[in-house]
Amino acid sequence: MPDTSPQTDPRAVYEERLAERTRLADAAAARATRISNWRLGAFLVTVGLFLASLGWNLTAHALWLPLAAFVVLVIRHAGAAAEERRARAAASLYAQGLRRLDGTWAGHGRAGEGLAAERHPYAGDLDLFGRGSVFELLCTVRTQVGERRLADWLLAPAAPETARARQAAVAELAPQLDWREQLAYVEDVGRSAFERGAAQAWAREPVRLTGRARLWCHRVLGVISTVLLVGWLGFDWKPLWMVLAFVVQYVFAALERADVQTVLDDADRPAQDLALIARILEQLEASSFEAPHLATQLARLRSGNARPSQDIRRLVRVMDLVDARRNQIFLPISWLLSLGTQLAYALESWRAEHGEALSTWLDVIAETEALASLATYAFEHPDDVFPEFASETCLRAEGLGHPLLASDDNVRNDVDLALERPTPQALLISGSNMSGKSTLLRSVGVAAVMAFAGAPVRARALTLSPLAVGASIQLHDSLQEGASRFYAEIERLRQVVDLSAQSAPALFLLDEVLHGTNSQDRRVGAAAVVRTLLEAGALGLVTTHDLALAAIAEDGTGRVRNMHFEDQVADGRIAFDYTLRPGVVQRGNALALMRMVGLEVDELSESAEDADI
Repeated sequence: MPDTSPQTDPRAVYEERLAERTRLADAAAARATRISNWRLGAFLVTVGLFLASLGWNLTAHALWLPLAAFVVLVIRHAGAAAEERRARAAASLYAQGLRRLDGTWAGHGRAGEGLAAERHPYAGDLDLFGRGSVFELLCTVRTQVGERRLADWLLAPAAPETARARQAAVAELAPQLDWREQLAYVEDVGRSAFERGAAQAWAREPVRLTGRARLWCHRVLGVISTVLLVGWLGFDWKPLWMVLAFVVQYVFAALERADVQTVLDDADRPAQDLALIARILEQLEASSFEAPHLATQLARLRSGNARPSQDIRRLVRVMDLVDARRNQIFLPISWLLSLGTQLAYALESWRAEHGEALSTWLDVIAETEALASLATYAFEHPDDVFPEFASETCLRAEGLGHPLLASDDNVRNDVDLALERPTPQALLISGSNMSGKSTLLRSVGVAAVMAFAGAPVRARALTLSPLAVGASIQLHDSLQEGASRFYAEIERLRQVVDLSAQSAPALFLLDEVLHGTNSQDRRVGAAAVVRTLLEAGALGLVTTHDLALAAIAEDGTGRVRNMHFEDQVADGRIAFDYTLRPGVVQRGNALALMRMVGLEVDELSESAEDADI
């Protein structure tokens, strides 16, 4: 298991770096202002000397010195401005890191809306996506391919060997703040809006324009037309040959116009972020890592002497010329040289040579960004641990907490589930309202999801086997589909039961199971669902208000154990300690809560609370 216990305090490191990067940015801004003033002075001196040379006996050679100074100052100003942008981006990176450490990060990052399927078996129940979600806490990527990759890791548990490989990569990247700062700056330059899948689709489309002979015909015709035009304008050549050349060029181009236009239009989809991708690739090409998974990713970029960043930059230059053709001043030259056709051939030639490789390059970027996100989380939470993976079916957590809860509010609990007796296969958790039952279910589910993604988890120790997570915690009715909450719940239970038939045992997390129906049906139905899951070798937790369900644990097999959360009511106030205890809860707090908000409750109703907590 990788060791990720850095000796530095992440808050102190972030505060120090934020102050330093802010100081550098302010210094660069002040330097840029001074250079700008000197640049203006050089420009005014140049203009003054130029005007003087028109009226006085002043040689134009006097212009060279201030003009050269102006050019040098323009270059230096651009460098100072770039230095300021780089420092501001780094300062923003550490400011966002401090928000995460302070618990004020919700709404300031990528929340990942729309990345999970509507009927995913656990994404909505575990609050993986949305404002203030697990994904927003983890995600520090800027490109959409990286965002999609990180989401996929959370939505589909990886095999233990894959998770271990990611753990080693995350452990190596966690302390490398300079590397992650540079990557964040590269990404921030463009704020990628890379359309999901557009580049891969463009790269894999069939090549439309082939044949170097036809390309050379376009080039030769363009040169001939240009020469004849210059001859007509400057040397009084007869226009007949020029007109004839134009007609031949136009007819020859018209034969491929449809394909040419399609190629140029299609190239607009991936064009906007190619420079950004090139800069990320440059950083990766200059990197070296010891973790096998990272080394493998870099090896995918290095084929012989080829450098993907240079190949991308060559494509960027072609794309820039394609865009320049839309300029009205440049348009006549473009038409004269059949530039659109030549650029279309250049694009198709690039796709034929590098189209398959582009998908690989983007895949490496996505993988590296996702690993860097998890490494940032690991650095910011040095007390979290990497889980271990077992061959026997189990989930054993010591000091388990929820990563979205602040440390002061994060009461830790132990959970021990396994197929071997006397360890229980499932826990039936009773307890009053707001006592912590749902939070414990989410803590277990999020820990399992993060474990298989390759991230550290909020626990002192966690050992688990491959598990297929299924949850029924946060379900709603649907007016559009005409489905009640109860029907939505039994559909989800069917989905969870189906998970137990997969190759990996299921980890089921059922909150207030079947509470939308009457007590008799609830007891019979819940017992049947739990029994089916246990017989399929699943592990899990079930919470309930109905104390009658505690009888599920009394089957004599020891597969289910009763546990509970409790509270204390004193002086009209309810206190929770959120500590998991063995046995069945003995009292509830529903009536006390009702009285606290001013609702009158008949004393005869006390007996009802004893039966249904």
